[in-house]
Amino acid sequence: MNINNSQFLSIEQLQDKYLTRQQNAASNDTASNDVSFEEVLARQQTADTQESGQIKFSKHAANRLNDRNIELTDAQLERLNDGTQKANAKGIRESLVLVDELAFIVNTKSNMVITAMDQTETDENIFTNIDGAVII
Repeated sequence: MNINNSQFLSIEQLQDKYLTRQQNAASNDTASNDVSFEEVLARQQTADTQESGQIKFSKHAANRLNDRNIELTDAQLERLNDGTQKANAKGIRESLVLVDELAFIVNTKSNMVITAMDQTETDENIFTNIDGAVII
């Protein structure tokens, strides 16, 4: 049976048609793009943070606020965001931001609240793993 004269392609023809083209495209992509996934992700996160300019809450922090029935007013949220920006401007990476009777640990690079608590939970008033504090 002569496959070349039929309407069906041979395996070799399929390989030439599809696999060679995909391999060439893949080699062109890697040659022109020497950027790691980590770098692309970091750039995107930085761009997202700069575009929004707003503080985000980690899942843990959101759960802590929800479990303790803590609701932030717009004014408190604005002050928290302002405190985070001030900490970032001073070069603080992990900051304690105090807003009224609430305490937040914030990663200023990602603009992310890591954990949150109210004054009743800070019995010993000890905060670890921070390199600065902002009292708003």
